[in-house]
Amino acid sequence: MYAVVDINGFQYRVEKGETLRVPKYDLEVGARITMSEVLLLTDGDRVEVGTPFVDGAEIDATVVGQGKDKKVIVFKKKRRRDYSVKRGHRKDFTEIVVDDIRLAR
Repeated sequence: MYAVVDINGFQYRVEKGETLRVPKYDLEVGARITMSEVLLLTDGDRVEVGTPFVDGAEIDATVVGQGKDKKVIVFKKKRRRDYSVKRGHRKDFTEIVVDDIRLAR
């Protein structure tokens, strides 16, 4: 069984027991999350596609960590103009473990 879920504007394919790095949630480690924006749900041969979301489908997850991703370097240069800028940033992430995928019907 797997599902496609929308988390903070990004779509993820999730299965039970899977660990994901998603954009930062302001939650403590050990907190539980319930996500109801399930776009697709499949169980063997049965597939349910939402319009836009599947009614009654929910994903339960637990926060297992917070952190920062690898540094992304942004380098800009204009040739023959004596212009170059080097900047970078590290995106914050929340690591979650999918506990359960359920369809309440």
